[in-house]
Amino acid sequence: MSQFTLLLSSRFLPLFCTQFLGALNDNVYKNALVIFIAFTLADQVGIGGSMLVVIASGLFILPFFLFSATAGQIADKFEKAFLIRNIKIAEILIMCLAAVGFMLQDLYILMTVLFLMGMQSTFFGPLKYGILPQHLRVNELIGGNGMIQMGTYLAILVGTIIGGVLIAMKGAGIFFVSATVIILAVLGWKASQFIPRAEPADHSMRMDWNIIRQTWRIMLYSFEDRGIFITIIAISWFWFIGATFLSLVPGYTREILQGNELVATLLLFAFSVGIGSGSLLCETLSRARIEPGLVPMGAAGLTLFPLDLFIVGSPAAAVGGQIDPLHFFQSWDHIRILFDLVLIGFCGGLYIVPLYAMIQHRSSPDHRSRVIASANILNALFMVFSAVIIMALLYYSVRITDIFLVVAVMNLLIVGIIFLRHAEFIQSFNALFRYWWGRRNALE
Repeated sequence: MSQFTLLLSSRFLPLFCTQFLGALNDNVYKNALVIFIAFTLADQVGIGGSMLVVIASGLFILPFFLFSATAGQIADKFEKAFLIRNIKIAEILIMCLAAVGFMLQDLYILMTVLFLMGMQSTFFGPLKYGILPQHLRVNELIGGNGMIQMGTYLAILVGTIIGGVLIAMKGAGIFFVSATVIILAVLGWKASQFIPRAEPADHSMRMDWNIIRQTWRIMLYSFEDRGIFITIIAISWFWFIGATFLSLVPGYTREILQGNELVATLLLFAFSVGIGSGSLLCETLSRARIEPGLVPMGAAGLTLFPLDLFIVGSPAAAVGGQIDPLHFFQSWDHIRILFDLVLIGFCGGLYIVPLYAMIQHRSSPDHRSRVIASANILNALFMVFSAVIIMALLYYSVRITDIFLVVAVMNLLIVGIIFLRHAEFIQSFNALFRYWWGRRNALE
């Protein structure tokens, strides 16, 4: 059975639509806000646009540190479909506040909305990944996770484009952005009405509202199972790499390739298409099983193709200003760069989908959402770590192409340690390789 048939199932389609619309809304708002800050609000408040963008990113990530432990407890204690519907109602209210902020051009309201969006995402994450094992069979988990990852990165790309295009409309941009985010929130709430009921994992659990104590407690619980903890570290490393490339591509386009905004969008599109393709292919390569052997395959590509970006270096400089997509395709080096980004994304999809399926399947059902919440905390930490490293390297005038080399070397070291500490990945890869080699010989 193809994973696309899940879109015909009431067990999966409403959740997929809810997730897609939520991620789309997040990125429409975030990109519109970043551009609005850079071209309008920065001058009004007298703070540098780059600094405001950094503050905005921090405000979105902060709730993952503050509320993930509470979100995990709530997701395990209460019925998940009911919680998702209430979260989507909150999203509608948050987007109405966003519309007010845009209309008033009030930076403080818009930043508050960004924090609230991060909080909403914090509470939705454990529900989204925790509900999948309750609604899907084991042989559907790889396909379901692949579809979720594909939908997420498609939403990131489409949302980024829509947000940028709408806010750039002179005069009416603010109105169109405000209307769009409210409409998407309402559609997401409507989709959530059809998500089937998912029984509480641990209804008798007593809530601990002490954020610090409970955060430490769920992290300790994840540490107890060595396999789960290493899987969480591997997942967080993916978010480090993803955040790094999403941050570097615009500057890489402008400073190294001398391309315009459309070229930057093209490269981000290539990266997102790669992740979507890799995520969808996981089901076929793994024979619809939870297959840790795909992780080393993806990890190898996450070293090789950033290394190739470094080797390409700086293609010939443009003549007469920035190049557009038409001129971009006239250089073989540029085409090679495009394929590198597609393959980095593709290998990222192969890498991340089995890891999420593993953590869903192997976590104790009554603690599953709290384990996913602990993963969210580490994901946020690794994304912050990515931003700090990039800022430090750029501060010391390290070229972006050299940062690609740093990422390739770091990936080789990190995944090497992960595979040494948890031999299952390499053992499964060897078994998977023997299976495919045997099939090849049989066909010959």
